[in-house]
Amino acid sequence: MLNCSSPLKMTSRLLWVAFKLAALTLSVTLSLQPEQQKVLLVSFDGFRWDYLYRVPTPHFHYVMKSGVHVKQVTNIFITKTYPNHYTLVTGLFAENHGIVANDMFDPILNKSFSLEDMNIYDSEFWEDAIPIWITNQRAGRASGAAMWPGSDVKIHESFPTHYMLYNESVSFEDRVAKIIEWFTAKEPIHLGLLYWEDPDDMGHRLGPDSPLMGPVISDIDNKLGYLIQRLKEAKLWDTLNLIITSDHGMTQCSEEKVIELDQYLDKDHYILIDQSPVAAILPKEGKFDEVYEALAHAHPNLTVYKKEEIPERWHYKYNNRIQPIIAVADEGWSILQNKSADFMCEYVTVVSSHSASLFAKVDAMDNTVVY
Repeated sequence: MLNCSSPLKMTSRLLWVAFKLAALTLSVTLSLQPEQQKVLLVSFDGFRWDYLYRVPTPHFHYVMKSGVHVKQVTNIFITKTYPNHYTLVTGLFAENHGIVANDMFDPILNKSFSLEDMNIYDSEFWEDAIPIWITNQRAGRASGAAMWPGSDVKIHESFPTHYMLYNESVSFEDRVAKIIEWFTAKEPIHLGLLYWEDPDDMGHRLGPDSPLMGPVISDIDNKLGYLIQRLKEAKLWDTLNLIITSDHGMTQCSEEKVIELDQYLDKDHYILIDQSPVAAILPKEGKFDEVYEALAHAHPNLTVYKKEEIPERWHYKYNNRIQPIIAVADEGWSILQNKSADFMCEYVTVVSSHSASLFAKVDAMDNTVVY
């Protein structure tokens, strides 16, 4: 069983988790209080909102009971890993912060960015925005990032005060150890960021609706329990502001719901820059009209937009890295160039208005509401 994803029609009302986080952390950073507040932001990639209730998740519910639980997080468009994680630390839409997809081509720079090839370390792709660790450090505080997407890239001539080069083989426990080390150092950090690849990785392999996801969700809950235990042992639990969130949800798909672009297009007339469920299409020179007309009514479960016709509510139009044509699959459908490519319904996007959940244990943040 395979999984894929497709975007719902995004509403204009966005719950600005990232913006609020940035505002909260900045206000903490700039505080004149002798004891500066500390914030730890944790992301479990692809943690769909209803995973909380699929199997017992006592550690998540412990955090909910200790703090607050925001049931709805509406992602930015497009809801892929890198765009949404950069939104969480900049408070900006993708068209503003510039990380518009996991795979991009910038016609001005004449450069490509590819998550699949890990060709992501070119600073120029990241410098349309200022991530929160730079803001924190410019205010005289220290930051630490354990595998957070983009945190090992030199942005505006800066790295986080402490960071780990991305390596997915590094265990969750080792990442937590670094976070604890940085928060308890002689010169401690005040902002920490922690990223874990699951349940996204296993959701792609098994499908989010598979019964086999139960043990995966339980494992994530146990990892959260381990983090809580280590924070308590380090005497951080009662002083640290902990925020737990995710970047997107996930929906189920099948090999029967596949749209092959090469069935409708001459493969020599276009380049597929980014894949399903929002395909970024770059027509070859002189082939724009031909490519658009061929796709416009090609499939009943495919909606095709010229760049200038992309709905304003998606905030996904005004950036050079957004391609001249995007094709959006309906929920449960995936887009491939052709089936000769490895079939995997990946690059998950929001599948409901409750795509992911946000949790926070907030200590001593007066007059604060976490959205």
